[in-house]
Amino acid sequence: MEWLSVLPPLVAIIIVIWKKEVILALLSAVFTSELLLAFRHQDNALFHAFIGSVERVISVVSSAGNARILIFSLLIGALLAYVRESGGVTATVEKLVNKGIAKSKRQVGGLTMFTGMVIFIESNLSVLTAGILSRDLFDKFKMSRARLAYIIDSTSAPVCILVLLNGWGAYVLALLNNYDLGQSSVSVLWGSVAFNFYAIIALLMVLYTVVTDKVHGPMKATEEVLINNSAEDVIMSQSSASQDKVEQAVAEQSIQQAMVPATKARFMLIPLLTMIVGMFFFMHWSGNGDITQGSGSKSVLYATCLALAVSYLLLKFSKRFEHKELVDIGFKGISELLPLVTIVLLSLTLGASLKELGTGFFIAGVVGEHLPMVLVVPMLFLAGAVISFSTGTSWGTFAILIPIGVPLIQALGLPPSLVIAAILGGGIFGDHCSPISDTTAVSAIASGCDLLEHVKTQMPYALFGGAVTLAAYFVASLVML
Repeated sequence: MEWLSVLPPLVAIIIVIWKKEVILALLSAVFTSELLLAFRHQDNALFHAFIGSVERVISVVSSAGNARILIFSLLIGALLAYVRESGGVTATVEKLVNKGIAKSKRQVGGLTMFTGMVIFIESNLSVLTAGILSRDLFDKFKMSRARLAYIIDSTSAPVCILVLLNGWGAYVLALLNNYDLGQSSVSVLWGSVAFNFYAIIALLMVLYTVVTDKVHGPMKATEEVLINNSAEDVIMSQSSASQDKVEQAVAEQSIQQAMVPATKARFMLIPLLTMIVGMFFFMHWSGNGDITQGSGSKSVLYATCLALAVSYLLLKFSKRFEHKELVDIGFKGISELLPLVTIVLLSLTLGASLKELGTGFFIAGVVGEHLPMVLVVPMLFLAGAVISFSTGTSWGTFAILIPIGVPLIQALGLPPSLVIAAILGGGIFGDHCSPISDTTAVSAIASGCDLLEHVKTQMPYALFGGAVTLAAYFVASLVML
């Protein structure tokens, strides 16, 4: 009956497609997973599934790392509200346009991609910085928020897994250090960069989108609607996937952004720079002098708190806002993001429940059995994609598949860097496609795009990149084995 472990993610995906309701889908998937666990160990399974679902949420929130992610996601709402109400966003957009840095769609796309690539130290920081900086620029040039979400989502994780001088590299290195690979773990990990075909292809597709100013599939349909609409209609239509509370909050927030008159660019740029510099400092501090060993969840929370404090002080000393007014603005910004932060919470909860259920190990075992050697590496890539898509976590996928892939390296004499690259790339590919991924939700938060709209418009790009990558791993296996 182990095959039933794939039922919860299937329930989530079916409800998302059917009802266009992410929170309902995640709640249903969590309850299904807990029901299966209750059947294993308890009588009166329905009762224990209900209790288990509640307790699973509590256990997720009780984790310090998860709590930091949730708190920083809420505080980002307050920070966005401050820079919006200050007029700093509008002023920054005008300054970039007047200076000639962002006078065309290509320049705006290039600025967004460059920002995301430069901040390779932490994927969430990359997404947030590029998203906050580019929102109004995309609106000004009638480029959809879906395009913005795609660019920042498809830049952050691929860059992080290719550069490796960050928490991603430290995490994977820690997993590899448990095994004897016949060479140093560092050399295997750095060797995987050249074979991480999906990450490379994802970046090339973003570059293609920026340079040619062409979009395809559902994203093209979204942008065709924008071209002929008024400013308010442009913003409202970017949440056209559904009329739920998430969409309304994002649309209302975007309209408010468009209405705030320009003041000084420093009201946006100083908090943003504080967040970036603070992130590097706290990574260095939490890593005891080694930035690659720093805690990403701690650093991004501390940096966001610092940026929020700086933004508050800038507005307070500008004498345009009273303390009570700033508190109200901050809580209003937090409330706007509550639906999306709920999605992040439920995504983390589902991932924790599926881990105990053993979904990832079952999928990996099915894919890994009875394969010709030349198909092992392509199938590891596919297994990583399916696990990441089903569980909503790329890091969790690495933890599941590296212990499976390394024995294959040792037993079959497979190239270590090729195998590790396939696992890492598969995890990112599945994460890009998954509607239950916390990274997908954070990208939607940063860009102000409806979550399902982001998933729908990014999916064709991810699937194309995944198909090319699968073929590349097959060819590489033919050549190297």
